[in-house]
Amino acid sequence: MPKTFHRTDRVSAQIRRDLGTLVHAAVREHGLPSVSVSDVEITRDMAHAKVFVTALMPERSAEAMKGLREIAYELRMSLAKAMKLRHVPELHFHYDDSVDRGERIDNLLRDLVPPPETKPDSDEE
Repeated sequence: MPKTFHRTDRVSAQIRRDLGTLVHAAVREHGLPSVSVSDVEITRDMAHAKVFVTALMPERSAEAMKGLREIAYELRMSLAKAMKLRHVPELHFHYDDSVDRGERIDNLLRDLVPPPETKPDSDEE
C-alpha cells in the first residue's frame, strides 16, 4: 500500500506551525508589520523551503518582506532548536498575495451595480 503523505509534506506542515509562532514573536521583537505564515513548500532534498507569508497591512508588505529576509538566518536557527531535524532547510520568504487578490475581487463584485429591473408590460384595456 503506497504512502499517502510524503515526508516533505509532514515536515513542511511542522515547519509552517513552528515558523508561524516564531515569526509572530519576531515581528513583535523587531517592530515589523504584522504578517502570518500561510504556507511552506520544501524541495525534495529538504535543502530549501519557500515560506509564503501574508501581511495584515498589504501597503506595508514590502517592508515586512525586507525585515523577514534580514532575520531569516535567526529564524532558521530558532527553528532548528524547535524541531528535531538533522538539517533545517534554508528559508526563502515570498509574499502571498492571494488574500489581497481575493479581497479585491470581492470588492469589485460588491461594487457592481445590479441591472435595472424591467417591468412587464401590462395590458390595460
